[in-house]
Amino acid sequence: MAITIDDAQVHKLLERAKREVDEGLLPSTQVALAHNGEVIAEEAFGDATTDTRYCIFSATKPLVASAVWTLIADGAVDPAEKVTTYFPEWGEGDPEVVGQGKADITVEQVMLHTGGFPHAPMGPPVWNDRASRVERMASWRLNWEPGTRFEYHPTSAHWVLAEIIDQVTGDDYRDVVEARITGPAGLPRIVGIPTSEQGDIADLQLVGEPATPDELEATFGVRELPATEVNDEMIQRFNDPDTRETGVPGGGGFARARDLALFYQELLHNGHGIWDDTVLADGVGNVRNSLPDPMGVPANRSLGLILAGDDGRANMRGLGRSVSAGAFGHPGAGGQLAWADPVTGLSLGYVTNGYDRHQIREPRRGTSLSSTAGACAVVA
Repeated sequence: MAITIDDAQVHKLLERAKREVDEGLLPSTQVALAHNGEVIAEEAFGDATTDTRYCIFSATKPLVASAVWTLIADGAVDPAEKVTTYFPEWGEGDPEVVGQGKADITVEQVMLHTGGFPHAPMGPPVWNDRASRVERMASWRLNWEPGTRFEYHPTSAHWVLAEIIDQVTGDDYRDVVEARITGPAGLPRIVGIPTSEQGDIADLQLVGEPATPDELEATFGVRELPATEVNDEMIQRFNDPDTRETGVPGGGGFARARDLALFYQELLHNGHGIWDDTVLADGVGNVRNSLPDPMGVPANRSLGLILAGDDGRANMRGLGRSVSAGAFGHPGAGGQLAWADPVTGLSLGYVTNGYDRHQIREPRRGTSLSSTAGACAVVA
């Protein structure tokens, strides 16, 4: 099988990434396409350069999950084990406070967003201090019985993973991600940026207006989308220097588009031997959660990633319409994109500091960008 890069299609990708900047909607965007371990196209548009860093929101999650993969390979963490095996405080407290079944939640359930605590509260200043985080997590209660359903945990699940990393390694999860993942991959620190090193980060800006009830009904069949912790107030917290330094593990990484594209090249090729091959294959290719989300779309989740699948719904998973069924990735709030396709060998990174509040336009933009990127390689 021969793979060639379609330069005209790559040009279309760059033009598509530029469009909303030209139209005055987004203050800046950055896009990078990689193949065979190297960046083959990279551009920044608007008030940014290719060295500008952006909040990547939930595209942070695979970095943290892949650090857990290294602990699984070491035999230090077993996904089937209870969280309390590694994080005893998780099960402390009065059962009435803890919530029925919380102490029985497994690491796998946490990684698959089936743990049952998607709405558990955590925010500044609590999340800036480990002791206060542990105290807060010990008090969390369940929203529903673990393992019975899938509901995306925007930040809560990865706080648990971060604490597991801390307790198992004896080190800070931010340092572990750098030492075990980004450093060996030749990438800069992404999770937990010291205040003194934040000068090249683009501040987030809220743009656009929310979709109207009529627009939502025409697209999704409902006049109102479920409320989550991902709201205007939460988004703007990631402009705060302390939050950036804290490194929220479920959504507070900061990176360039090229960093995302190259991280996914590592997931494709394991060129620096970061992960055990068996654990990596499971992480990028084994669907462990196919439960439906609130919109009825099967989760198609592995231990840390979303897989495209062959059901024609890859675009609804943030992976566009033109990738193979084996493509994998994880988008972030506000339109951040990151994925790789093992058939073509392509990986994409796209970031913006314009948080588009229109709940229809933003995902459609992501579908357009990912679909255009996925067609940049021709398989012969």
